[in-house]
Amino acid sequence: MSRARTARRIAAGAAYGGGGLGLVGVAAVGLVLAEVQFAKRTVGTGLGDPPRADGLYGSDFGGPADGPGAEGPGPLRLAMLGDSTAAGLGVHRARQTPAALLASGLAAVAERPVELRNVALSGAMSDDLDRQVGVLLDGETPAPDVCVIMIGANDVTRRMPPTQSVRHLTSAVRRLRLAGCEVVVGTCPDLGTIEPVYQPLRWLARRVSRQLAAAQTIGVVALGARTISMGDLLGPEFAANPREMFGPDSYHPSAEGYATAAMAILPTVCAALALWPESDRLDVARNEDMLPVAKAASAAAGQAGTEVTPARGPWALLKHRRRRRVPAESPAPTPAEA
Repeated sequence: MSRARTARRIAAGAAYGGGGLGLVGVAAVGLVLAEVQFAKRTVGTGLGDPPRADGLYGSDFGGPADGPGAEGPGPLRLAMLGDSTAAGLGVHRARQTPAALLASGLAAVAERPVELRNVALSGAMSDDLDRQVGVLLDGETPAPDVCVIMIGANDVTRRMPPTQSVRHLTSAVRRLRLAGCEVVVGTCPDLGTIEPVYQPLRWLARRVSRQLAAAQTIGVVALGARTISMGDLLGPEFAANPREMFGPDSYHPSAEGYATAAMAILPTVCAALALWPESDRLDVARNEDMLPVAKAASAAAGQAGTEVTPARGPWALLKHRRRRRVPAESPAPTPAEA
């Protein structure tokens, strides 16, 4: 069965309340679980909590808050949701986390301060997104202008049925969109690239994680969100330089790896806010295309850094935006109002 067809079935099951979809046989699942546990013991944990990066970035561009007498339009509001990768597990400084790098890059592009809130949780699966969205929307603070969600890896390793995974994700995206937020989803990374993961788990992990990534894209693009493929953990840089791109546990990205991730996501975040110089028009020279959503999702799942943007009806744009390097040393944030 093709990846596009499988992804359509998963997304349809999520939309209409179907059960789990068997992507691999029962015997293979047992083997996968055994090797997943071995891989977890190999990579280990013990990294501690990720640093907190909430606060105001790019304060030189304007005042810290909206309101009467404030100069300029006030800060853009950026929120980060998801799992340990979104939280920045594995680095020691707040400015090295992907959320801080995105906030600094967004402030530089928009020439406006950016107020960052990161509600991601290490170890989270997609069923935690409902809680994370509630933290963002149920308080007195205004809803974010743009939200970035990075989720899916734990769903695969902990055997959450893919239909449930996509259902939780689309529910969260729907709530954010109804609140007026732009949403960018970094889809499930290709777990077949993790060094301590061996065959046959490597092949199966790649297959299952890419199918989930494609199904995530189908589900959220229908709601007006954009996706960016994490693919093989953000491209050939990780395969070529694993010692630099992965952290000490050989599983989570290093500071350099997170910078590469932020550089891949930033153009899509800026495009969602109409801040990117490249429009949503297709650039044939960059192999961009308009495809049915399922085919676009399948193609993006196999190629890191590929954006899928909703177009007309059941069609989507497959974009390869030019990356923009984020600031090498992000300034420390002004403490958030709390």
